[in-house]
Amino acid sequence: MAEVIGVRFKDLGKIYYFDPVGKKPNNGDLVIVETSRGIECGEVALENHEVSEDQIVFPLKKMIRIATKEDKKHLEKNKKKEKEALKICEKKILEHKLSMKLVDVEYTFDNSKILFYFTSDGRVDFRALVKDLASVFKTRIELRQIGVRDEAKMLGGLGVCGKPFCCSSFLGEFQPVSIKMAKDQGLSLSPTKISGTCGRLMCCLKYEEDAYIDMLKHTPKVGAIVKTPLGRGLVVESNLLSSTLKVKMDNTPNDAAPQTFKVKDVKIIKDGYIKVNKQELEELKDLE
Repeated sequence: MAEVIGVRFKDLGKIYYFDPVGKKPNNGDLVIVETSRGIECGEVALENHEVSEDQIVFPLKKMIRIATKEDKKHLEKNKKKEKEALKICEKKILEHKLSMKLVDVEYTFDNSKILFYFTSDGRVDFRALVKDLASVFKTRIELRQIGVRDEAKMLGGLGVCGKPFCCSSFLGEFQPVSIKMAKDQGLSLSPTKISGTCGRLMCCLKYEEDAYIDMLKHTPKVGAIVKTPLGRGLVVESNLLSSTLKVKMDNTPNDAAPQTFKVKDVKIIKDGYIKVNKQELEELKDLE
């Protein structure tokens, strides 16, 4: 076991472990730490606690100090410099006629490097841009291409539900979301219905997936053959939340309306199955 503190460098970013070297900072305190990319300032997200060594990435970096007033002033200066760097880089991108969208700029605490985050539909040859920026800022330059989900997390905004993006308000890390989750939940596979502002599948599809999987274990699926109080029939519609089924009865005319039953009142003879066909996957692959 080793004593660590958890530090994050961005709002709702990933938490990294550091050796507190005997100090006990409080949650929310800013601390100066040694990282693989230099000296950085982060916020304590987890106070001193012990974790097993298999949860630690060695060598465990050390906390240098709790941030002083001077450190905080330096941090504010960096924030102002980042805004200026953003404008300069956007101008340089136009000059070099590069197909890329600048999203954010970040100075390392010790000013040893400036990171420029951007999105692009494809690969970008930004070598000339890096040289140009290095000549302006006289420090190391790193251009980092990010995905549209990361862009949404950085910029924030309101989702289709009217609330702030999950990724920018409480999600620390993205969870994998698949087309099958939308199928499991009986949602329309229209891209406008199941995708977020970022253009990818909505993160909230993940939240209730376990509950839907559990309900599907006890609910006949569309295509299932079931025995009902009125006889045998074929399930043509299933509502998991209300636990009801619409069943096309074998003993009624073809044009007769389906009968509605509670799940508890029917018995499965042969269950159906949920299938995402290749055509659907091909049409919606860019959403995942």
